[in-house]
Amino acid sequence: METLWFMIVAAMVAAYVVLDGFDLGAGAIYLGAGKTTDERRKILRAIGPVWDGNEVWLLAAGGTLFFAFPLLYASSFSGFYLPLMMVLWLLMLRGMGIELRAHMENPVWVGFFDLIFCVSSVLLAIFFGAALGNVVRGVPLGADGYFFEPLWTNFRVGTDTGILDWYTVLTGVIALVTLTAHGALYVAVKTDGDLNQRTRTVALWAWPLQLILTIVGLIATCYVQPTVLDNYKHHAIGYLIPVIVFGSLGMMIYAIRKGEDKLAFVGSASYIVGMLVGAAFGLYPVVLPASTDPAHRSLTIYNTAAGRHGLTVGFTWWILGMILALAYFTLLFRMFRGKVRLEGEGY
Repeated sequence: METLWFMIVAAMVAAYVVLDGFDLGAGAIYLGAGKTTDERRKILRAIGPVWDGNEVWLLAAGGTLFFAFPLLYASSFSGFYLPLMMVLWLLMLRGMGIELRAHMENPVWVGFFDLIFCVSSVLLAIFFGAALGNVVRGVPLGADGYFFEPLWTNFRVGTDTGILDWYTVLTGVIALVTLTAHGALYVAVKTDGDLNQRTRTVALWAWPLQLILTIVGLIATCYVQPTVLDNYKHHAIGYLIPVIVFGSLGMMIYAIRKGEDKLAFVGSASYIVGMLVGAAFGLYPVVLPASTDPAHRSLTIYNTAAGRHGLTVGFTWWILGMILALAYFTLLFRMFRGKVRLEGEGY
């Protein structure tokens, strides 16, 4: 049951990154790709019906983590308290930027909320990437399973770590480039004309940087946390993951050049899933490595999981909840399929 719930949490995190990731990417390119008010309205209309629903997967992943691995939830949410508060403020500001813009006619306020939406989207992508970097790198867990990290120390990887160092900044940049391309491809799927061409060009220019950062990120991860290779050495099936990652990158560049926006977006989603699955596969069964005395202080699925009876009963209710959620999201995306139009008001 512990392994099953580990896979469930990983799947829900991946679902959030794929779905809300294109919202963040659309926000990151919002000011650059949208040259006119109508083009910016098109970008907002592309994500308008789904962005707040996509955020629900973040809440669902956090709730699932609380239910299945309560000690991990308690430790990580206390140790990462400062960046979590920053993320919550950024999530609120992004929502304000999207919603309040529609109720303002003054160009000063419209420009202000446009800037809020774009900047908060960029910072959220960086912070989420840095968060994953912290989990992979490890944190200074104490004997009681808790820890504290300042926002930064000396930007070096070691025992005196901060939330931000050279490795977590690197993972933050990887996340920003990846989600920027992901969002650009989604907007390309949902729009036409000059905006479609412009967003496709953004993804095309981001692709070489994404490829280079992927290679650099993999090398840096092996340097910072060599134990991530252990599962790959013992289970050959793990080598399918880098094949999927680089195969997805190949699919993306092929589809972008051919003008196949939907295929390119699928390739981007596959790349994100492959990267996240690769991280989870490398860490398993560890869910939060310790940077000091990792053999005895690291949190695993076994020393952080809830009781077996609760996990078994909860799995039944989780299945029912997922059936409802998947049915709702299928209906939602089918209702708003196709290219966006500017008729009517709001997003």
